[in-house]
Amino acid sequence: PRKRLFFRLQFLGLCALVVHGTTVATNALLERSGPRIAMITTEGFRDVVELGRTTRLKPGTLYDPYFKRTEPFVRRRDRHTIEERTSAEGEVVISPDLERLQSLISQITSDDIEAVAVCFMHAYANPSHEQTAADRFQELMPDAYISVSTDILPQVRFYERTSTTVLNAAVGPILQRYLDRLTARLAETGFSGTLLIMQSNGGVCAPEAASAKAASTLLSGPAAGPVAGLAYAGDEKNFITIDMGGTSFEASLVRDGAPAVTTSTTINRFAMALPSMDIKTIGAGGGSIAWIDDGGLLRMGPDSAGAKPGPVCYGLGGEHPTCSDANLVLGYLSADYFAGGRINLNHEAAEAGIDAHVGGPLGLDTLQAAAGMYRVMNANISSAIREISVERGHDPRDFPLICAGGAGALHAAMIARDLGISKVLVPREASILCAAGMLRTDLRHDLVRSYATPFTVAGIDEDKLLALLADMETEARALLNSEGILPDAQDLYYALDLRYLGQYHEVRVEEVPEILLKSVDTESVQKLFHQAHDRLYGYSLEGEDKLVELVNIRLTAIGRTEKPALPEDTAEDVDPETARKGTRPALLPDHAAQSNVSVYDGDKLHHGHEMAGPVLIETAVTTILVPDGFHVTWDAAGTAILSDHEGGPHG
Repeated sequence: PRKRLFFRLQFLGLCALVVHGTTVATNALLERSGPRIAMITTEGFRDVVELGRTTRLKPGTLYDPYFKRTEPFVRRRDRHTIEERTSAEGEVVISPDLERLQSLISQITSDDIEAVAVCFMHAYANPSHEQTAADRFQELMPDAYISVSTDILPQVRFYERTSTTVLNAAVGPILQRYLDRLTARLAETGFSGTLLIMQSNGGVCAPEAASAKAASTLLSGPAAGPVAGLAYAGDEKNFITIDMGGTSFEASLVRDGAPAVTTSTTINRFAMALPSMDIKTIGAGGGSIAWIDDGGLLRMGPDSAGAKPGPVCYGLGGEHPTCSDANLVLGYLSADYFAGGRINLNHEAAEAGIDAHVGGPLGLDTLQAAAGMYRVMNANISSAIREISVERGHDPRDFPLICAGGAGALHAAMIARDLGISKVLVPREASILCAAGMLRTDLRHDLVRSYATPFTVAGIDEDKLLALLADMETEARALLNSEGILPDAQDLYYALDLRYLGQYHEVRVEEVPEILLKSVDTESVQKLFHQAHDRLYGYSLEGEDKLVELVNIRLTAIGRTEKPALPEDTAEDVDPETARKGTRPALLPDHAAQSNVSVYDGDKLHHGHEMAGPVLIETAVTTILVPDGFHVTWDAAGTAILSDHEGGPHG
């Protein structure tokens, strides 16, 4: 132990940068283990977090008379109101009742509240009332975590703004304490470099910024995957990243070198409107459990066996067959080389579990049942990929797959064929792709200001527009300067939320050129909007004299960081047959019977090697299935590139 501690201290002392991703905030929300929080809002809007949008976000509950909403994170007894009002134009209609505010603070203090969410009507147009309340709270409750909506999300839509502010208050104290301990512990171990925290938007920020806007880390777990994909994609600027681990599957789309970002997501059925990577997550991993529904159909997941007891083949007490059990029975996984040989899998137990829970009820033999499990899993994953591609106006056939996660490479090729995708990339670091991506992220801050007005030269107040832009730029530069980013490494990108008159939902127009925005060239920006609307919905109203409205102005501030170079494969090009381990029987996809499939040691294959499927390529962290019709080569970074010579670029 002393020797390990010595080397740990020595190692951290040599590190210049630590990038840290954490699920502390996410776990606190999912487990509802956060502190007791209070909320203060405008009189008459006490129950906004409970009413929401009056929609049922849980599938299958539309006609359920017993449906109950998830309990809000702030109890009704802790939701308080004061008489105050600001108009949508920012004019003070009723000044805050300061005596009532003082009384509320005294009550909240005696209730042992750790965090307070402050959210007033139309505060985005004039934050003075919220700031007055926040100042009083800071003065009288100096140890409390104060979450103010105009600091977190100064934009229209009261429910989304309130919900996001409450979520921020719910996790703020926990994340703040965690990061304080982490910073102190790193300092004790000799680390004197820079600590950066991963955010949901795919960027990183300083610990102080993460503590202040704790909700920005809520969906940060898989957010670095698309960023890593940019490094491994080479010249490809359009691709889809997939990450399949033990419990879940994530898919995200990158177009023109920019990962898709959304501001309308939910956590535990509550709105979270801070920018986050547009990542589709489903319960589809190696531990996903097979089951038969009431209609006699085979299903896979979303329930998972987890790591313990895990799949039946782990021998740790798991009784229900999983995706990993099917892959073992089909011959795709090795019973003796799972996790590089550190774990021995029980083939007979997997067969027995599949027979008992799938094969028997469906009247199938073991191999047929396992093959059915494999196909259903692939169908679930393909559906998730269609959601982030086809339903966003993109043709998945134009996007190569970049595969991550320990289980993904066994399914990626057949998923690609199902979608008509002709190329799959499996990086050598596939099992830790998100961690690799964290080292390649830039600092990022997303700012927003609401300005509801007709998007025409006559409708826009140029002075107001330029003042909003200047205010956002000043805030953005200050954030990046505080994080030590030099001016020549700072980039600002603008986006607008626009819609046609009469629409409720707006369309994000990304990367609006600064010169068009500051010169109020509404005609050129409207053309960009029409194109984005057509891509999303299949039509636009360009040329029909339909009024376009501006809703929000967005600014993304990027602080460019140095990126580590990908390792280059310098091994000499020797015969790939030297990596051949032998054969094992496997039931290949779409085959009626087992055949002997060649197995190769992936750690001995490198740049210059190529081979045709069907083959199985094993490493200590993943196994790649190369089916019939696929050809695999390795690039200089050690990425395996699978090309489908049967499916073709468009299926």
